Amino acid sequence: MNTLKLIKKEGYTIVQMNRGKVNAINYEMVQELRQVFSEIEKDETVKGVILTGQPHFFSAGLDLIELIQYNEQEIHDFFSAFGVLYLELVRFTKPFISAITGHSPAGGCVLAVTSDNRYMAVGDNYVIGLNEVAVNIQISQNLTEGYAFWMGEGLANRYILEGKLLTGAEAKAAGLVDDLLPLDEVLEHAENKMRQYLKADPEIWVNTKKKLRKHWLDKLDPDPENSLKEAAVLWWKPEIRSKMKAYVASFSNKKKK
Repeated sequence: MNTLKLIKKEGYTIVQMNRGKVNAINYEMVQELRQVFSEIEKDETVKGVILTGQPHFFSAGLDLIELIQYNEQEIHDFFSAFGVLYLELVRFTKPFISAITGHSPAGGCVLAVTSDNRYMAVGDNYVIGLNEVAVNIQISQNLTEGYAFWMGEGLANRYILEGKLLTGAEAKAAGLVDDLLPLDEVLEHAENKMRQYLKADPEIWVNTKKKLRKHWLDKLDPDPENSLKEAAVLWWKPEIRSKMKAYVASFSNKKKK
């Protein structure tokens, strides 16, 4: 694995995103996440998974610096794979917790909303949310359903249209995260919750999760290529691409300073 680090624990696995300082999501990371979660789903010795990041960043979202260089086929392949990953994570049957170790905007939030619990590091600067509208990326119907599942349709609609990034306090108040903890306690808290889940009969736990998610699952478009086709098409719209390049240039310049 080039973008992930796996830490085996008794009964569960910690999957740490490990791609540079901010864990920006590219095609390789998407494919590795798909592979790891598929293997965990099939492995009867692994009862659950915790997804985490690095100090200050769970994931900064899509790696726009890399994606802006993809050709048309590569962008199509990326969005298709990302759509498949989202569906696979929503359908993942075992206990799945996100230990959010800092910033988690856009693509980072996409990953986090698929989990059963989200514990986030407390900090005035850490943000989470689906801000795709603000960065000129077309959000899919499947992603809006995940947001609404946790926050309710009213708040989800409002925040998605605003492209709003939420502070930890706002995210907790909205129901997007379960709790806020000091950075160095986030993973430990997630592990405690995982050990609690693993005390339950696994078949009953899995069946219950399936029942709780039934209405969410029923609303999903099962064709990931269809669900994100607008994003792939609009990616090439000249005025959007121009804004995207300016946005990429703005934070590329910040990195150099």
